[in-house]
Amino acid sequence: MAGEEINEDYPGEIHEYLSTFENSTGAVDEMLKTVMPVSRNELLQKLDPLEQAKVDLVSAYTLNSMFWVYLATQGVNPKEHPVKQELERIRVYTNRVKEITDKKKAGDLDRGVASRGCCNKCPLGTKT
Repeated sequence: MAGEEINEDYPGEIHEYLSTFENSTGAVDEMLKTVMPVSRNELLQKLDPLEQAKVDLVSAYTLNSMFWVYLATQGVNPKEHPVKQELERIRVYTNRVKEITDKKKAGDLDRGVASRGCCNKCPLGTKT
């Protein structure tokens, strides 16, 4: 490091972390550019209620996570900010949606198994 000068306003040790952070924010910006031109109503019209809930939860989680990062960059401890409770609330609802999705999948599988079981029990293999 002798003779090497750092002309930055921050320590050289964190340069890699800052570069990664900048690349990540650029990736988020690109994803938002693809989503923003479509109105929320237009997007939700094409989805069933469960999928609509998933879109709303992902949107809320993303915005609150980005605010968490913003607070951290401003020197505010996000763990002591109400955003922590909001993220927890979103997590609870996400788990509820996951439970509903899992029950729906299990119900679909059970109906298939039940129909095969009924057909196998019919005399002479006939389906009723």
